[in-house]
Amino acid sequence: MLNWIWLGLMLVSIAYASLIPGRMAEVGTAVMTGASSAITLVIGLVGAMVFFLGLVRVAFDAGLRDKLGRALAPLARRLFPAVPSDHPAMGAMVMNMSSNMMGLGNAATPFGLKAMADLARLNTLPGVATNAMVLFLAINTSAITIFPPFGTIAVRQAAGSADPWAIWIPTLIATTCSTVVAVTAYFLLGRLAVFRPRAIANPPPSPAAVPEPEIEAAEPEGPGAPGSNWPRRLVVGGFLLTVAVGLGLECARLIPELGAAGTFKEIVRGWLLPLLIGGLLLMGVGSRVRAYDSMIAGAREGLDVAVRIVPYLVAILVAVAMFRASGALDLVIGALDPYTSALGVPAEVLPMALLRPLSGSGAFGVMSEIITTYGPDSFIGYLTCTLMGSTETTFYVLALYLGAAGIVDGRHALAACLLGDLGGFVGATAACHWFFG
Repeated sequence: MLNWIWLGLMLVSIAYASLIPGRMAEVGTAVMTGASSAITLVIGLVGAMVFFLGLVRVAFDAGLRDKLGRALAPLARRLFPAVPSDHPAMGAMVMNMSSNMMGLGNAATPFGLKAMADLARLNTLPGVATNAMVLFLAINTSAITIFPPFGTIAVRQAAGSADPWAIWIPTLIATTCSTVVAVTAYFLLGRLAVFRPRAIANPPPSPAAVPEPEIEAAEPEGPGAPGSNWPRRLVVGGFLLTVAVGLGLECARLIPELGAAGTFKEIVRGWLLPLLIGGLLLMGVGSRVRAYDSMIAGAREGLDVAVRIVPYLVAILVAVAMFRASGALDLVIGALDPYTSALGVPAEVLPMALLRPLSGSGAFGVMSEIITTYGPDSFIGYLTCTLMGSTETTFYVLALYLGAAGIVDGRHALAACLLGDLGGFVGATAACHWFFG
């Protein structure tokens, strides 16, 4: 699908520009400027991605994902009553969901593939998605992400945003809406006769066993003697007490001036980033993880991610720049704007909303182009960046996970996931209007 979208952008740009005198030269210029802006963008975001993915690795090694998994286990047993609590699929689903909550998509995928393969072994109708599979996919493609969208924030930083972190809470609201809608759609659509499970002719063979994903154990600082944790407790306690006092003083200063709602927004904007960094580092201290070594290991992974996205960014940014320079994008926006503006949605963000379920790398490139054109701190920029973190690449996840389970009939999985995408879009729009006007 992305192949045809990319080809369409390129060919339509050239064809449309050929009909307008003097426009073809602008399209040619856009090829070079788009390619250059992609490389400039990558250089700007490398530092932020390296640093913050390193911090996530500290939390990972400190056991945050395992703690989230234990917290999610009771909820998972209620959501998936047909899956025995001691079945391998249950553990894999819990680890997948906790990884997604931390924004660790690369770590979540192996657990997701294992969960689907294990669920297939409980399936009495081979080739047909079970209720547990459909619900797992709905949650996976719309997963609530409690960690900030570091990649998007890095792009905003590189684009010169005065407050790159402003989209964190709106993104959290959007992912929450997406998950609530996707799960609700699963339960409602599952009652329809058209989505009831039915045996199919010539079902595919059962999937091969998927090995247990390997988890690299965190390296403690040392064995330590009994009672040797008191210095760490002193550091953690002293830090938390100091910050709590400072937060109280700041609230006392701001409330008379801004009121409770204004104070909340100001605290969110100014305090969340430093508190997040401090909290992640304290997890490492409390778990006796070598925070610096863990940070460096995660930073190397962040550098690899930044290098891998360069070809995707160049391809998409050049295509979108050509489409914009040809005048075809203005034509589309002009036709849609009267309708979308009435709903509070600028037509300029629609390419992002339509591409997000299809391709993460493509959507990342479109987001970068939009905020470069309209500014990262414009309402269009805020909404575009929030949409980037509101949902997953739905079609990719469905194709990957259904294939791992040997599923031919996905029943209402696609419908539930797309409705979750729509819920994320509505939630992102409402959150951006509330935060940014």
